Amino acid sequence: MEHLLEHHKNSRKLTTLVENRTMYNADFAELNIYETHVAAEGVSLTFDFPVIASMLTGKKVMHIEGIPSFDFFPGESVVMPANKEMVIDFPIATQKDPTQCLALGIESSKIDEVVEKFNHYVRVEKENHIWNIDDTASHLIHNNEVNQLVGRLVTTFTTNSRTKDVLLDLMIQELIVRLLQTKAKAYILNDTEELFNDTRIGMVIKFIKENLTNVDITVDLLAEKACMSISHFHKKFKNTLGISPIDYINSEKIRIAKKLIKESGIQSISEVAYKSGFNNTSYFNRQFKKLELMTPQQFKRSVERN
Repeated sequence: MEHLLEHHKNSRKLTTLVENRTMYNADFAELNIYETHVAAEGVSLTFDFPVIASMLTGKKVMHIEGIPSFDFFPGESVVMPANKEMVIDFPIATQKDPTQCLALGIESSKIDEVVEKFNHYVRVEKENHIWNIDDTASHLIHNNEVNQLVGRLVTTFTTNSRTKDVLLDLMIQELIVRLLQTKAKAYILNDTEELFNDTRIGMVIKFIKENLTNVDITVDLLAEKACMSISHFHKKFKNTLGISPIDYINSEKIRIAKKLIKESGIQSISEVAYKSGFNNTSYFNRQFKKLELMTPQQFKRSVERN
């Protein structure tokens, strides 16, 4: 993401070596870009509005109440509620290679507005679960949609344009929706207490998990299970979880395939494909590469080397 910061680098003013901040403002939002040029420990940050913090370069160690301390690397994000402290260590920051991080603050009124719209569009008849961005922090890893959106936001914030505020408003709304989908997806997919079994989407997820490798699961079948039309079901599923039913099914099958390759010692990729629920090896190979950015054979070799 370094190339996205060229406009920022040309306009910044360095005043300190620890957590130097440059700020950009827009309607309903504020972008802070932090640069740290020396190793440091125990630096405290608190915002009076909800923020999403994303790493750009270097490494931090984050200490946030309620979750174990963790290493924070480029490509990862943290969602922080208002008035919640994060204490940060900078183990590798130098003047030559500073640690860079951004914090995008969004006004609560804008979040509430988008949350209301989101809940309206994902609501299913006779089901009234309400999604929101709550008072807990969360660490996002490998969330490509959020990463790409954050990159576009940085570019737009740091570039002068007549349409800047309009574009930022649209992207901020999309970011809030992505975060809500991430939360809904995590809650429903990791529903160990079966809180969502009495909802249609929760019931469908349970059916998929229980029949992933022994039933030919189609969107038609899932729509029937949900007592919805195919088009209505597809729309509700994707709006709620941010992923289509088929992409979700394939991702779960690939997860099983990776586990088989790691643990069972199966030599044949076609056998892995079959045991993970794929009837076509070519389709399995394409889906594996799409999700893992490598072929099953390359993944198998990487496992064998380790």
